[in-house]
Amino acid sequence: MATVSLTGASKEDAATVFGVLRTAFPTDRPADEAPQEQRGGHSVVWTAEFEPTQEWIPTDPTPLEGSVSAMLQGGSVAVDQLREALGAAFAVDERGTASGDQEQEVDLLLRTKR
Repeated sequence: MATVSLTGASKEDAATVFGVLRTAFPTDRPADEAPQEQRGGHSVVWTAEFEPTQEWIPTDPTPLEGSVSAMLQGGSVAVDQLREALGAAFAVDERGTASGDQEQEVDLLLRTKR
């Protein structure tokens, strides 16, 4: 299991990223759930958990309106699979990583592939 947290994105871009991951892997969120915006201009973090599997369904490049910050946290194999799935759909810039005994954390910036 790995956690994906999205920031700096519109609710439409958050839905797009989660949609790509939902197509590839099982998640803790219902299929019809869509990100909602908060009132009052507060920063929003959208979070979902995914269960990466050895065999995942790749996704074609998918457009985003802007850039999306994505933090992936979980076991190394799970995080690597999520990163690979995101890389199939989006241009991915790795901004930082942190590793522990059992877990890995990766900070990514996602954009539309050109």
